Amino acid sequence: MSDLVLVTGASGYVAGHVIQELLGQGYRVRGTVRSAARAADVAALLPGVELVEADLGADAGWEAAVTGCRYVLHTASPFPAGVPEHEDELIRPAVDGTLRVLRAAAAAGVERVVVTSSIAAIQGGNEGRLLTEADWSDTARCDAYAKSKTLAERAAWDFAAEHPEIELAVINPGMIIGPILRAEAGTSVDGIRALLAGGMPGVPRLNFATVDVRDLAVAHRLAMETPGAVNNRYICAGAAISFPELAQILAQRYRVPTRALPDWLVRLSALVNPDARTAVRYLGRKETVSADKARHDLNWTMRPVADSVLDTADSLVRFALVPAPQPA
Repeated sequence: MSDLVLVTGASGYVAGHVIQELLGQGYRVRGTVRSAARAADVAALLPGVELVEADLGADAGWEAAVTGCRYVLHTASPFPAGVPEHEDELIRPAVDGTLRVLRAAAAAGVERVVVTSSIAAIQGGNEGRLLTEADWSDTARCDAYAKSKTLAERAAWDFAAEHPEIELAVINPGMIIGPILRAEAGTSVDGIRALLAGGMPGVPRLNFATVDVRDLAVAHRLAMETPGAVNNRYICAGAAISFPELAQILAQRYRVPTRALPDWLVRLSALVNPDARTAVRYLGRKETVSADKARHDLNWTMRPVADSVLDTADSLVRFALVPAPQPA
């Protein structure tokens, strides 16, 4: 049987690491890019990957993308830096794009699809207790991003229920950190980038359950390979770490602010600062999730969060995405 794997959104942060993991394990890999202009950059970064043009917003290209593939890993999804003007700017591309990939995969006889969702599809409206894969976000209590992830994942499970010929597994990562592969920083590493860039008087008291992008790539491969992963979703995230704690880790190597900012000051700053406006949404919230199912079913492990934080910072410095920071 073919060992060809399609990874959607090959130019993305997660997809790049997933492709590296698959190539390292001997798989043949095809990746989708939205335009031919992105293909040259991806091909230079990930030699050995076959690239095809296919956009989640259109049907063109998807039949060719999935033809001959045994597996599809759908990692592509919009992830905004700020709040969209209307939630449909996120919801429609996430839902429609997921269904477009699944329809093409089913028509081509793909054996298994692994969809990258998020713990945002689990924790909305459920804060304050330990959450597992049995939990689902309440879309009436979600921001636009969490709502888009929830509805896209729900749509994937509904599709799988109607098309039992295709196997589905879902990965629900926390905040993704870890080294970037090119001089392009995604939204998920913006917090570390902002601390390194300077200009912050202190650190907002935000808490996030994180996962290293390299460990996340392994989780995708394991969900693809493991027979028992079918019809299961897997939380991939560790214990929550606060931004002040994250700053203390960075301070081992770089000169960064470490003083925790009072919440009232962050809210005041949000009146004029778009970054602070985004932070306000997460004040007082602590992400408490369990990755026990992934550990048990997939034999999945995570590296220490300090390694992930410092490796992220080192890569941002290496690609000159922050001004040369002062050593600690």
